[in-house]
Amino acid sequence: MEDATKSTHGGETTSDPADSCADNDFGPSVLGTKEYWEDAYQKELETFRDIGDVGEIWFGEESMSRVLRWMDKVKIPENAAILDIGTGNGAFLVELAKHGYSNLTGIDYSPASVELTRNVLQAEDLMDITVKETDFLNCPGELKDFDVCIDKGTFDAISLNPNNTEEGKKLYVQALKDALKDKGFFAVTSCNWTKEQLLDRFSEGFDFVQELPTPSFQFGGKTGNSVTALIFQRLC
Repeated sequence: MEDATKSTHGGETTSDPADSCADNDFGPSVLGTKEYWEDAYQKELETFRDIGDVGEIWFGEESMSRVLRWMDKVKIPENAAILDIGTGNGAFLVELAKHGYSNLTGIDYSPASVELTRNVLQAEDLMDITVKETDFLNCPGELKDFDVCIDKGTFDAISLNPNNTEEGKKLYVQALKDALKDKGFFAVTSCNWTKEQLLDRFSEGFDFVQELPTPSFQFGGKTGNSVTALIFQRLC
């Protein structure tokens, strides 16, 4: 599970901050269900086995590059423990490994995603990366002591789940706190939530570090971003 693929919010800047922080401005979607992602990654797995195509890179390659540039800038050590939450087809794990990072873990609750990722990593001769079939919301004590957690669309998908959406978002925040070391970093990329909404959601237990630049657009006299990318740091 890597990305909700279709933005229902678009990340536009609104004139009223209270409106932008509303946590219920889009409804549930099939994109928030495990069944959807299992079917999607099963098809991508079959395609990869047939023709070697890893499938779509959600948010595009630039979404990975901007996080990698930030990691370079703040000098994240190459041996830092890094968790890719909702690894999807494992594309970000491949890029992290090529960038020199050696202590990588990818998780996804979709068995087909995990199998696809393992196939992709094997094809790239990257056999020292840990890949687990894990539900991030229901794995108490299993994930801990990470220096960096990366999310590229998974929180979006959780937010679209038709069942217990609010509970899922709360569980996500707690799971993130449990997974990160004190002062560990969280890099999140979203196409559904604005900067203000993400700041509100991760206000407890995290410090906001910075916003990463993303493409902007103008419409109706307003400027906005179709994607939001933020860095947080876990409080001690």
